[in-house]
Amino acid sequence: MCGIAGIIYKDQTQVKEEALKRMTDRMSHRGPDAEGFFIKDNVGFGHRRLSIIDTSESANQPFYFGDQYVLIFNGAIYNYIELREELEKKGYQFKTDSDTEVLITSYDCWKEDCVKKFNGMWAFAIFDVKNNKVFCSRDRFGIKPFYYFTDNNKFIFASEIKPILEIEKITQVNVQVLVQFIAVNLTEQTSETFFQGISKLPGSHNLVYDLVNNTYEIYRYYDIHFNEEISKLSLEDAASLFDKELERSIKMRLRCDVKIGSALSGGLDSSYMASKASKIYKEQKKEKFNVISVGSRDPKNDESYYSKLVSEHLGLNQDLIYPSQEEFRKKINDVIISQEEPFPGLSIYMQNFLMEETNKLNIKVLLDGQGADEILLGYSRYTAAYLRNHSFIKNLKFLLSVPGHYDISIYKGILYYLYFSVFFVRKLRILFRARNIKSGYRKKIDFTLMKNLTNSYSDIFKMQRIEIFWTQIPELLKFEEKNSMAFGVETRLPFLDYKFVETCLSINSNFKIYDKWSKYLLRKNMSGNLPDEVTWRKRKIGFDAPADKWWPYSEEILEKINQSEILQKLYSKKIKKIKNREMQWKLYNIAIWEKIFDMKL
Repeated sequence: MCGIAGIIYKDQTQVKEEALKRMTDRMSHRGPDAEGFFIKDNVGFGHRRLSIIDTSESANQPFYFGDQYVLIFNGAIYNYIELREELEKKGYQFKTDSDTEVLITSYDCWKEDCVKKFNGMWAFAIFDVKNNKVFCSRDRFGIKPFYYFTDNNKFIFASEIKPILEIEKITQVNVQVLVQFIAVNLTEQTSETFFQGISKLPGSHNLVYDLVNNTYEIYRYYDIHFNEEISKLSLEDAASLFDKELERSIKMRLRCDVKIGSALSGGLDSSYMASKASKIYKEQKKEKFNVISVGSRDPKNDESYYSKLVSEHLGLNQDLIYPSQEEFRKKINDVIISQEEPFPGLSIYMQNFLMEETNKLNIKVLLDGQGADEILLGYSRYTAAYLRNHSFIKNLKFLLSVPGHYDISIYKGILYYLYFSVFFVRKLRILFRARNIKSGYRKKIDFTLMKNLTNSYSDIFKMQRIEIFWTQIPELLKFEEKNSMAFGVETRLPFLDYKFVETCLSINSNFKIYDKWSKYLLRKNMSGNLPDEVTWRKRKIGFDAPADKWWPYSEEILEKINQSEILQKLYSKKIKKIKNREMQWKLYNIAIWEKIFDMKL
């Protein structure tokens, strides 16, 4: 994991190292191990390195392939060993043991199609000297970020927004993204950001910049493949394939030359991942596996009992922390700065505490369970998708058993169905959230994606694809990546291995919600390997923050919200009281973000 930055001047102005250094200094946390620059006339690259694979100086960046290509790369290519062997058979020779060299050599061999060979996470830029172009790419699901800004004079890109602001001071808020955040609770449905003019390259896309014409093209190189053969497998065969593919994914993500561990909440996903990873790790290293957990001081949302149960059962080295209100208050501004854009809730702080603790333990690589709920239908809202895809009799049986599936009442299951699968109902809820926003701004709400998502509940594969590429997954990945890199920690996500995702989305959906249990495929494989108290638990918590203890309602919060010039212009009247705590936080977050980044409407 690293930080990348680049400048291309369209008027042939010479790039100065001082400008690149300002950019890389703004993300020094992403790469504390090394720094490097490359400049050729109007093209300049900057890099900050976090050493994970081949920690020697020979793998530092920018990385050169003779005088043909220059590479800056953030991420990890997990199948670099297999690719290296394939390239060696073609006659290529290697000077390092790094995945960086494999990446740039793959480009020489397969050109832009090289990304189709990679299993990993990445955001990179290659200056192709001979063809006078810069080839940029972002991994399939957008785990690693790639932001860019362009105007008549320049094209700038970086791993974060703050480095771009060092070159182009942007204070204008993107109104549509802001309104979508408040009313629709989505921010990643387009390539735009909260900063007007700064965009992000979507996952599964390449960007090719033509240095002759100063134009660029963005195109998709990947989409999720549905495998008909897998969809026909029996329950036993599907469960076996699921387990085999997850183990393959975890093995690949354990490849590194530094200390490694795993996040453990005590939920199903992290518990099973820890059980698989610890077994593989112990066989390879003959050592106990490290796990990091965050407990809540509020018993209502504390999972530490389960994380300790799993840790003791598997014989893990567990580090468990319970962040206090005082610690949270000290972090409020720091996390808003590192996240760069407003975010919807306090669970982001729980994750931030976990990453900070990981850094203190000198663990540089951390496995995490992002993506499991989306590919295994783990959220309670998926009751709506089930009901849209089955007959009346099956739905009746399902509703009677829904408390067993998702720990919700039958009544709530029906409400979920109405809200998540009937667009008119969902639209009314969105408009209710935006009821006090001035009509001119309220008209900017774009219902397109929400309508498509709602309609897709009748086709589970289509619904999961939308959530993976445009709604749920992009937001979660953005929060996690910025939290982890704030402390120089590389998170790796076994559940989002693209081959594993394709396998899970192709498996018969009836096996994911089966026999009164959600995530049945996962539970079936967990059974006998972990305590039943964990395997067959119903309530899902995750890293929920103790909001009432950390952030009790106060007049000070309301005062801060009403001091926001952006919100004063956005809302038709002064905000007197906000009952919804999520909305309260969103508006408070906007007010603090506005002040920190000097934003204007």
